[in-house]
Amino acid sequence: MHRSGVVATCSGRHREALRLLRRARALVDSVDPVDPDVRGEWLVVRIRVSSTLAAVTAEAAGPAAGLARLVEVREMIDDVVDPLLRAELWGSVEHNRGLLLLSAGLLDEGIGALDSALRHEQARLAAGEPAARLVEPIVKTLSTRSNAHGKLGLVAEARQDLDRAVALATEHGLTTGAADARHQLGLLELRVGDVPAALRRFEECERAYRALGLDVPLVVGLSRAQALLTAGLADEAGNQLDAVLPVMRAEHSTTRELATAELHRAVAAFMTDDLDLARRMASSARRRMRRWGCATCVADATLVGLRVDTAVALRSGRVPRSLPRRVLDFAEELPAPRLAQQAAVARMLAARLEVRRGNTDAAAAILGAVPRPGRLTPIDQRMLRRLCRAELAVARGRTAAALAEIGAGLTDLERVRDRMGGLELLSGTALHGRELAELAVHLVLDGGSARRLFSWLERTRAQTYRYEPLVGVDNPELAERIAEVRSLTQSIHQAEHEGHPTAALRARHAERLREANRLGWHSGRWGRPRPVAAPAEVMARLGERALVSYASSEDRLVAVVVVGSAVRLARLGSAERAAESARTLNADLNALAPDHLPEPLVQVMAASARKQADRLDAQLVQPLAELVGDRELVIVPTGALYAVPWGVLPTLQARPAVVAPSATAWLAAERAEYRPGRTVLVRGPGLPAAVGEIDKLGAHYSTARLMSGKGAAVSTVLRELDGAEIAHLAAHGIHEPENALFSRLELSDGPLYAHEVAGLDRPSRQVVLAACELALNRIRPGDEPLGFASALLAGGSQTVIAPLSRVGDQACAAAMDDYHRSLASGARPAEALADAIAVDPLRRPFVCLGSGQG
Repeated sequence: MHRSGVVATCSGRHREALRLLRRARALVDSVDPVDPDVRGEWLVVRIRVSSTLAAVTAEAAGPAAGLARLVEVREMIDDVVDPLLRAELWGSVEHNRGLLLLSAGLLDEGIGALDSALRHEQARLAAGEPAARLVEPIVKTLSTRSNAHGKLGLVAEARQDLDRAVALATEHGLTTGAADARHQLGLLELRVGDVPAALRRFEECERAYRALGLDVPLVVGLSRAQALLTAGLADEAGNQLDAVLPVMRAEHSTTRELATAELHRAVAAFMTDDLDLARRMASSARRRMRRWGCATCVADATLVGLRVDTAVALRSGRVPRSLPRRVLDFAEELPAPRLAQQAAVARMLAARLEVRRGNTDAAAAILGAVPRPGRLTPIDQRMLRRLCRAELAVARGRTAAALAEIGAGLTDLERVRDRMGGLELLSGTALHGRELAELAVHLVLDGGSARRLFSWLERTRAQTYRYEPLVGVDNPELAERIAEVRSLTQSIHQAEHEGHPTAALRARHAERLREANRLGWHSGRWGRPRPVAAPAEVMARLGERALVSYASSEDRLVAVVVVGSAVRLARLGSAERAAESARTLNADLNALAPDHLPEPLVQVMAASARKQADRLDAQLVQPLAELVGDRELVIVPTGALYAVPWGVLPTLQARPAVVAPSATAWLAAERAEYRPGRTVLVRGPGLPAAVGEIDKLGAHYSTARLMSGKGAAVSTVLRELDGAEIAHLAAHGIHEPENALFSRLELSDGPLYAHEVAGLDRPSRQVVLAACELALNRIRPGDEPLGFASALLAGGSQTVIAPLSRVGDQACAAAMDDYHRSLASGARPAEALADAIAVDPLRRPFVCLGSGQG
């Protein structure tokens, strides 16, 4: 019955386990043997059953109930005669007691119990053979104690425990123990802020479990989601958790694990502004946490709910009088120092609410009780403290002090960003500084200084593109996963062609794609950060060109215009109106794209597209006419304006223009040095003859490498693209908004991913993407565009030509023929593209990204 109770516990069936173990204990208690030998065995059984019952009681009724039961168990152990058996029992019970104390938030007491457990476990090991069964409890206790050390900020001690656990487990063949310890190392890396290292550890742990043919523990997925939240990738974390939560509920996972998953999901929802979901998940997590009895967990869940209440109040502008008091009461009820971080966050929320109510003295007093951040304080809490201090300074009329706080906060964020690996992680960190950046733009815009606004925009937007790409860095694991995905893609196509089932292949394909995507998070090729571009540097490089940097604050849209030695500010009306026109124009151009539409439909769609183009032109370009004249333009969009095909706007037709994520990114592309290289023209499978007619394009060049059919395989194409001067890729493309670096082009043997093209040692100087919409981006907070084309720019390509919406086959072929003829005649990419678009603007929605000079 005891064994059945243990099995039920391990399966998460805690009610059944509790019933079985209570019956087992009652059965043991019904016997009271007199014979000393029999009584000794009976006592050991009674201790084991009681200890397990205490653990299951804790699962059902919380750690306090479990600890109460362990008091009796500890008293019984002293009556065990055999010293080795007594040491074994003490080690097991003290380990369980330590776990329960840690779950109750009693970290110091928990470490003391674990220290005691280790002494007993090591004494037992010293007296016997060093068998794996004697080493296993030591490994578990070291891992558990490391977690407690980490929570107390004792990083060196935590790492020492885990390194020892990994070494012991590996030496004695405890593969799962080593995997678990590596998982704990990942959590430790996450605690000290090294997200890429944490993700690598989680990946190692998962591979170890798969190699053993075991299911990966759900807690590994929860940890990965936590790491993604730390990096600001809230959407990705939410997707991970949405996949895990139904499984946990169906498999009766422990209340604690399920509550933790719901808490992480609440945080992800809050970060992505889904406040209703955040409130529901936090409320459910709080109920489960209360049942478990973990004060820390309950406080974390309550805090998410308070953050939602605060966000709703601040956005509405109506802060109930009772809300700041309720938040502050919560903070003051939390025990210190154990829940000091949670109390600090609550006080900062209360301070923001008091600032909004106009009670600046009260807000200052509350903030005065918030301690300075420590070495391990999470970045989101650092940003919140800076935001509170900045908002208080604004309320007191001290704009300079507010901007100083914002600047210091962004510097903190830059230090975090410098430690990130992959492009996704680099871009995601901007989420933590979103409110600070928005406040900075709002304040500077109110001040009316165009030069100052330019500097702040460069400081707050598209920071990913400041980093120099590294060369010569191999990632064999990622390459292997992508190769597997490519092979599985081919197998799926073949199975479909032959009429065979594809469900198993698709499931494996999805699994391998997920693995590759995870590897991409922490396998970056990004080097030193470049300095933010200064206005004088931009002016010197522009020459006779003009730079227009668009920005918005609330619903105000503005443009900062750099011409000659002047920086001017133009106010352009409603940002939402411009965004809606951009979305409508894009939809109209998509509808207009097919080659053989009925003429009445063409006229209707063309009229609608012209109307939207005229509206955008009137709002975005015409007000700048006196400032920019007929100069060539460098355009830095914001938000939805990334979707504007600028050459379609009447004022810009036939005018060379390039689009860049920031002036800093544009300047880096302009300054990049390249040696002359080859021209590579690639045709993918399944294209209409007109679009894929690379022979015709090749005639414009004295020498060109033409690749099609089986010759356009991924490995061959990548080899030719490395160091190319011009790379024209005519292939079907797919933009993946959720996994931008897995946007892809279809070649003869499978997909070519943005990960691979962006990772070349010598990026192609100019890349032309024909027959696809791969100029599209997913726009993250901080105007961080991510997509196939932007990944090429971040990876070091100088110029990328691509369409922003669908293009008809004949229109695409004609546009590319015009473009390459002009390019081969000596025109710069921006000039050649402007002339090609002007022939038929509505059906050639291409843009020139990067510098336009390569």
